[in-house]
Amino acid sequence: MQELLTSSFSSEDSSLPSTPTSDASSKRLSWSGLMQKSLDSESDSHSSTDDDSDAGSISLPDSSESDLFFDPMEEALCKEVVQLIALDLSEAKDDVLHCSKLLIPEKLLEHIGQELMHLSVSEPCGLRGALIDLCVEQGGSCEAAGQIAVDPNLVPTFQLTLVLRLDSKGIWPKIRGLFAGRSPASPGVRHALKLSTGFRVIKQKLYSSEELLIEEC
Repeated sequence: MQELLTSSFSSEDSSLPSTPTSDASSKRLSWSGLMQKSLDSESDSHSSTDDDSDAGSISLPDSSESDLFFDPMEEALCKEVVQLIALDLSEAKDDVLHCSKLLIPEKLLEHIGQELMHLSVSEPCGLRGALIDLCVEQGGSCEAAGQIAVDPNLVPTFQLTLVLRLDSKGIWPKIRGLFAGRSPASPGVRHALKLSTGFRVIKQKLYSSEELLIEEC
């Protein structure tokens, strides 16, 4: 599923957007609230003898695949982060993506959750130490769609840039007109866009000078 690449960081690389700073504080997660939700979720899981079933829309990897690294609290936090990513993307449809509707495939959210777990497992603070930049690739440029500091009370230890793509293949280009609203869109505003299930993630450790890690998912 993944192709692992490494590249040296270049400040002149115009393909990567600058880190957005506006309204960052309003989009940050409350770690204490997530901690309480995680504890409640873990307590519920111990009270049942049946296999756990995912009640949400986000499916993360089966813990049996990596028992040594499985942390139920980290998994619960990851699901919260993925939901917040979906919310930020939806909010960006008007000002950033200039569309009336944005379709986000569930498979894309699942893959993002898997990458968050995979790339944070070796970090000293886990996913809590992540600073996540959201970008959407349109044509030859990337549009900044939001930034998430997973734990605002913690100095970030690593930065992840998620570069998402628009779906321009398959049947979608032929049927996207069906998702148009009844009233004509404003000039320059497209009716509907759909994100592809494939994306690129760029990881940079903020406490070391290691090279960037780039994964194609």
